[in-house]
Amino acid sequence: MRKTLLLLPFMVAVLCLNAQTADSIAAAQTETKTEVNEDQGVTARVISWYNEHLNYGTVTLLMTIESSFIPFPSEVIVPPAAYQACNSDNEALYVTPYKFINILLVILFATIGAILGALVNYVLALWLGRPIIYWFADSKVGHLLLLDSSKVQKAEDYFRAHGNVSTLVGRFIPAIRQLISIPAGLAKMHIGMFILFTSIGAACWNSVLAILGYVAHGQKDLIDKYNHELTVALLAVVALGIAYVVFKWILAARKRKSTGNDPQA
Repeated sequence: MRKTLLLLPFMVAVLCLNAQTADSIAAAQTETKTEVNEDQGVTARVISWYNEHLNYGTVTLLMTIESSFIPFPSEVIVPPAAYQACNSDNEALYVTPYKFINILLVILFATIGAILGALVNYVLALWLGRPIIYWFADSKVGHLLLLDSSKVQKAEDYFRAHGNVSTLVGRFIPAIRQLISIPAGLAKMHIGMFILFTSIGAACWNSVLAILGYVAHGQKDLIDKYNHELTVALLAVVALGIAYVVFKWILAARKRKSTGNDPQA
């Protein structure tokens, strides 16, 4: 309980400092359709600042924010960075003349940020526990961050239904992606497995965004147009991979049992 009391003021302070970001999420979504002036809303200003200060540090920072409980779209972080990393005029991102390596570096730092943000949720959930997490989700600050208990419950139900692998697959689901690390912390999932699955899921998701950003030349309308299709395709590939691993494991278990080497036989 002492840990909870010590950590709660820190969490509230961090959330209050970033609460303004959530105020403009709805306005930012409308902006992409109606071409509202870019200087309206905190999110739009952050995006404008980010585009003017594209480097691996800002990629990591904003992906940390995006992967935590603070709502921020990864679709405006990775794609422009991947495209600019292949632009020799961008000294902050252009490392080698090999575009593949530059794009891999963007994916790497974006994934590091995603892991850090996921760990924030994981640790807070692990230390604070379910009652405080749900209380905070329904608080005014939680609502400012577009949270509520139903969203947390949805993520927790998804985790229960799919187990530890949900921290991988959940990275591709919009309503689950930022929150899946909360039920992992509540369930006290092994930290090593959590980082592993989160890393794989985040790397795959960031790869989609990076490739799409390079192909689409950072044009958000094209990214929005094909985002869903690529996500579905990648989910299918992940599902096939998981099915293959399970199938091989079943075959190996049957073989051990038939040869009498099964330790449980």
